Parts: sequence; C-alpha cells; structure tokens
Amino acid sequence: MRSSHPRSAAVAALVATALATGLLAGTADAAEGAVSADPIRIHDIQGTTRISPLNGKPVADVAGIVTGVRTYGSRGFWIQDPDADDNAATSEGVFVFTGSAPAVAVGDAVKVSGTVGEYIPGGANSGNQSVTQISKPTVTVVSSGNALPAATAITEYTVPAQYAPAGDPAAGGSINGLTLEPSRYALDHYESLEGMNVRIGTSRVVGATDPYAELWVTVKGWENAAKRGGTVYGSYESQNTGRLQIQQLAPLAQQPFPVANVGDKLTGTTEGPLDFNQFGGYTLVARTLGTVKAGTLAPEKTKAQSPGELAVATYNVENLDPTDPQEKFDNLAKAVVGNLASPDILALEEIQDDNGAKNDGTVSAEQTLTKFTDAIKAAGGPAYQWRSISPENNKDGGEPGGNIRQVFLFNPARVSFTERAAGDAATATGVTTEKGKAALTHSPGRIDPANPAWADSRKPLAGEFVFRGRTVFVIANHFGSKGGDEGLASHHQPPVRKSEEKRLLQAQALNGFVKQLLAVDKNASVLAVGDINDFEFSGTTKALEDGGALYAAIKSLPKAERYSYVYQGNAQVLDQILTSPSIKNFTYDSVHINAEFSAQNSDHDPQVLRFRP
Repeated sequence: MRSSHPRSAAVAALVATALATGLLAGTADAAEGAVSADPIRIHDIQGTTRISPLNGKPVADVAGIVTGVRTYGSRGFWIQDPDADDNAATSEGVFVFTGSAPAVAVGDAVKVSGTVGEYIPGGANSGNQSVTQISKPTVTVVSSGNALPAATAITEYTVPAQYAPAGDPAAGGSINGLTLEPSRYALDHYESLEGMNVRIGTSRVVGATDPYAELWVTVKGWENAAKRGGTVYGSYESQNTGRLQIQQLAPLAQQPFPVANVGDKLTGTTEGPLDFNQFGGYTLVARTLGTVKAGTLAPEKTKAQSPGELAVATYNVENLDPTDPQEKFDNLAKAVVGNLASPDILALEEIQDDNGAKNDGTVSAEQTLTKFTDAIKAAGGPAYQWRSISPENNKDGGEPGGNIRQVFLFNPARVSFTERAAGDAATATGVTTEKGKAALTHSPGRIDPANPAWADSRKPLAGEFVFRGRTVFVIANHFGSKGGDEGLASHHQPPVRKSEEKRLLQAQALNGFVKQLLAVDKNASVLAVGDINDFEFSGTTKALEDGGALYAAIKSLPKAERYSYVYQGNAQVLDQILTSPSIKNFTYDSVHINAEFSAQNSDHDPQVLRFRP
C-alpha cells in the first residue's frame, strides 16, 4: 500500500539530562527546575531541517489537535499544535503512526508519547525524503469536538518559483541537513507544512485520476501550461512547482474517489493534512474534497496523409497479449483507424507473446498480432501485414515471461516491405550497398543485439520499406525504462537518474548505426521511432542527434504541445520520431488520446509523422 511518514523526537531525554545535572549538583532546586522544563512541542520535533533534531528519541505528552485519521495503508493520525511558533521553517503538524486503526477522532485534543523517527517511503535506496513521525505511541484523549487549527492556504502566491536548493556536496548531494527556506524553494515550503492542515482552492487537474484513487492539480494555472490543460515538463530546471498530489482520507468503500481528466477543475476547497509518499512526494490527503467540474477534453484525431505522403507512426500498446479483454484490442484498433488515420507504417512497442506474462518459454506473438490486425480490419482499417523478430526468452526486460517486442505493421496497399535475409534474435543487421544505395543486410533485423547496452532491454528492429519507388529505413525502438530513478522530490537535488546511463549507451549505438547508413547514402530516408523513454531535451536525445544524424521531430511542435505521457502531473516526452537530414519537410503530431485521460487504452500517446520521400 502506498504510504508515507517519518521523523522522530525525544523530550524525556532533555528532561532526564537536566535532572541528572541537578542531581549531580546536589540541588533540589535544580532537579525541580528540570522536571518543570517546557514540554516538547510539535515544532520542536519537526525542527528547521528535514530530519528531526529528536530523531530516534522518546518524547512524552506531545500535545495537539487531531486533524486527520487514516484507517487504511499507513494507519495513524495527524496532530497539529494550534499555538504556532514564529518560525516559518518549523511545521506545527506531525503524523502519529499506530499501525492499526487509530482510536481517536478528528477534533480530539490529545497528548502523545512515543518515539520520534524518520520514515522513508519506498526505503532508503529510493532517494525519497523522509516523513517525521511519532511511532509506538501512547495516546491520551484530553477532550473532543475541538475546532481544528486553521488550514494553511497553498496558493500560487505562497509557493516559490524555485523548486529546490542544490544539495550539499559534502552530504552526497542531499538537502536533508540544510535549513529550510520556505519562502525561497517550493520543496522547502511544502516541507515546512509537512503534517499540517492545509487547503487549496479551485485548481486545474494536471494528472488524471489513476487506479490508486489519486489525481494531480496545480495551484499555478499559468505555469508551463499545456495547450490542452496540463503542465509541460520542458527541462530539468522546470519541475513545475505548483503540482500537488491529491488523495482522500475516506475509504473508497465509504466515498468513491472522483474521476477527473486533465483540464478538469477541482472546485471549491480541498483541505486536509499534507503528507509525503513514495508515489509523488507531497500529497494533500483530503479530509474535505472539492468537486470535479468536467472540462471538454476529447481524444485527438490526426489528419489523414495525402496520396503522396508517407505516414509513419509509433504506439506503445502497453503489454498487449491475447489474455487481454477483446475490448482492449477493439479500442486500440479503433484508435489506429479513427485517431491515427490508418498510418502506412505503424511501429508497435510492448507486443507480448501469445500467452502474455505466463513464464513458460513461449516467445511467439503470432496470436497477439493476428488478434490485433483482425480488430483493425473490423474497425474499418487496412489489412495490415507485420514483420518482427521474436526475442530470446526473458532477455528483453518487461514482465517475466511476457517477452515484449517491437513490431512493424504496414499497409501493403500503400507500402511494400523489402525482404532480405531475415535476422533472428541474436543476429545483427548491417549496412551494405546495393546499386549505389544503402541497404540492410537483414530486413527485418536487429541492431547490434550483442551490445551490452541492450542487455535485459529491447533490441532495435530495423526494416526496409519502399513507398512510391523510394526506400525508407525505419528503426523501431523501446529504450530502457526510467525504473530506479529518483523522483523530483528526492532528498538528492538534483535527483539521481541512474537509468540514463544505459539509455545513453543505447542512443550512441543507434546513432552509430544511422551514421553507417548515411555514410553510404547521405540522402537516405531514415526514421528512428518508438518509446525512447526519455525527454526531448535529455542527454539520450542529444546522443541520438549527435553529428546531425537525426533530429527529434517533436521539437518542431510548440512547447505547449510537446508531450506523450503524463507522470505525476508533468506532461512530458517519452515517445519520439527522429528523422535523418533528407527528411526536411514533414508534419508531426503527438496524438493525445490516452495520457490525459482517466480511462486509457495505453498510458502513452502515439506519434505520427507525415512526409514526402
């Protein structure tokens, strides 16, 4: 279950120290003074950094008003001191982890004794920040029905424009030890409110409701706004500070979570404790949830190619296999025909083998592809043919036993596939010369499959096509995932993006192959397409473009339209089509049919490029 919470404090230790000092001095007055020392308050536990100064220590009789009770997942409750100090860096709220259904109610005034700790959602290796919490608590309810501390408003005016301070080099890039500057950095601002009762007003949805009953809003409606209502992630320095994840305290059986798409509005007041979890960082866990006002967002439809234009598309169909319901095949097929206008060549990613994730050695995807192409015909599309190479069992990553691979679909009424010696999973295709022009030694063929860059990852699939007498080389790709990378709200700033190392090697290998084609024929038409799993501004894309061999065509779009995926409220590029220098005049379309919607047939948006070879 997704959860979050950590930090620790101890008060008894301070009293004990003072008491010991008095006893050693032999003065009853000293001992009495120690016993009557000021009690530990929540802001003493939270302190002015991300790590509690009382981490690992016991505390006694910490007073607060219960502002939220969570009876599922990470069970416990939040308390807040209504008598705040005058230091903006210290939070007045804290989570009390009970591990079972708490025996308190919102509005109870309580005193809590326990151990202060720092809980890291996802574990220490995740890079996530910790949550300060009191665990193993003893709770005394002093009174009930009390007014809650006034909620702190999170608005476009309170959240700073800078996202995070630079991590301390002496601490390995961590910001944990830095004094919070809540008026300067967004992450510090949110951290200074950790565990407190907060609220937002009417806000635009920038991440659709997901299967885990959460959505994303922005309190900064103007911040890097996408054309269709989202918030564009356009560089490593524009993390979009106004994004905030929304969950609810009420169990789903008691109160269904609202369904929202990007561009909808969460209207009215949404109020509750500010939490931190491993699946998005700072999260408003709503005790009072606003109302979703639906917008007018509809799935896009690309223009049909003209007779003289070749339309090439890429679509990650998210682990498609025959065990999926027919509805998924039908919906994907309708999208190919109705939203993508039946492209001439369609590169598919994540086609699974014939029995899906059953790990029994099956690698053929004939049944998957037959079922899909039949669905496309039933939807009124062309009788696509396909070309692919079955991978070695469990050698290409993805679900164990799933054996995902790239596949070319092509419309034989519009384009032909040039058959050469068909490669297998372990045979590399190469570049040769035929009648003075570039050609592949194997078509279809895999590019450099023995290269360590492709270990446990999908190998690029290259194919030679002919459209109106012109040869076009298409390379279908599915680069390594971002799995294992730290989130934007990591305690390392900038976050560690370990997965980039592998994609950089993959990009260099692909770029080298394209350069081989261009060395034979500088005017060769080459398209590298697929789920690159990286941004248009990334080092991966720069390596693909090295030497002018390729151009990331999505950069031809206005910045507000550059995205194919929505992650944690950031609309971003993962899927790409890159063009060789001879492909100068083209039309590019990121066809938004999935990523912005709660109801999805895939989590990726397909990409289409049309040009005249």
